[in-house]
Amino acid sequence: MTTPPALLIAGHGTRDEGGADALRALVRLLGERHPEVPVAGGFFGVPASPLPLDDAIDGLVGKGATRLAVIPLLTAPTGPVPEALPAVLERAGERHPGLGHVCGAELGPHPQLLDVLERRLDEALGSGARRPADRARTTVLLVGRGAADPYANAEVVRAARLLWEGRGFAGVETAFVAQAAPDVPAGLDRCRALAAAAGTGGPARIVVLPYFLFPGGPVERLWMQAEGWAAAHPDTEVYAAQVIGPEAEVADVVMERYRAAVAGDPPRGGASCGCRAAAEDARQPHDAARESASLAAGPGER
Repeated sequence: MTTPPALLIAGHGTRDEGGADALRALVRLLGERHPEVPVAGGFFGVPASPLPLDDAIDGLVGKGATRLAVIPLLTAPTGPVPEALPAVLERAGERHPGLGHVCGAELGPHPQLLDVLERRLDEALGSGARRPADRARTTVLLVGRGAADPYANAEVVRAARLLWEGRGFAGVETAFVAQAAPDVPAGLDRCRALAAAAGTGGPARIVVLPYFLFPGGPVERLWMQAEGWAAAHPDTEVYAAQVIGPEAEVADVVMERYRAAVAGDPPRGGASCGCRAAAEDARQPHDAARESASLAAGPGER
C-alpha cells in the first residue's frame, strides 16, 4: 500500500500564542480523526512565530514523509506578505532534497465554515437569536483582515453575501481591520444606518463577527475599535461573536481540500490553488496599488 502524502497545514503568520494553540488543537483533531495521514501545521508570513511552518515541515520529514499536500489555512487571500508560502516550500526543498509537494486551495467561504459563522452569531445573541423576528432586526458586520489587494478584500464581501442568503438577518455588511475601507467604526455606522432605514422598532442591534479562523493581534484590534464605537453609541446594541476556531467543520474542509489536492482535482467554486494564490500575494504593495488604480480607471484610461 502506498503511503499517503503528509498533510501540511499552512496558517497565515501570527505571533499570538492563542492562535498557535488553536492550530495545535486543529492538528490534534485531524490526527485523531484521520490517523492514516501524517499531519502537522505551522505559520508563514511573519518572523518569530511561535509555531513556524519550517519546523512543521522538518518534523514531517523526520517521520519519513517524502511528499506533502499543503493546505493554506486561509479564509481569503492574504494580500502582500513579507514571506510567501512558495518561498517556504522552496527553502524546504533545499533542506530536504527529493521532498515533493502539491498545493490545495485555501478554505474560502466553504458552506461548512458559513455554518460555523452562523453558530457564532447565535452564540453571541443567546436567546435573542431564537425567533425569526429577532434575526430580522439584527445586522451583522463581518470583519476581515484587510489587504492592499482588492481581490483579497472582495473574497470577504463574497463571504458576507453567502452568509446573508437565506439566514433571515436584516443584512450582512463588511469591514476590515487594516489596509482597506470601510474600517470597523465606518462599518458599524453603515449597520446603524441600515437598521434605522429598516424601521424594525427598538434599538439597532449589531453583531460584530470576525472572519478569522484563530485569535491574534488583528482580532484584538478589531475588538478595541468595536468597543470604542459602542461606547460612543449607547443607543445601539453591539454584540461580539467569537472567531471560527478549530472546529470539526474546519477539519472536514481541510481534509476535503487535502483529498482534492492528492487526487489532482482542480479547485471547485472558482477557488485558486493556494500556493499560487500565496505567490501572487507576495507581490510588492506598490504593485497591488498600481493594479487597484488600473481597475478604477475607465477602459479608455488604461
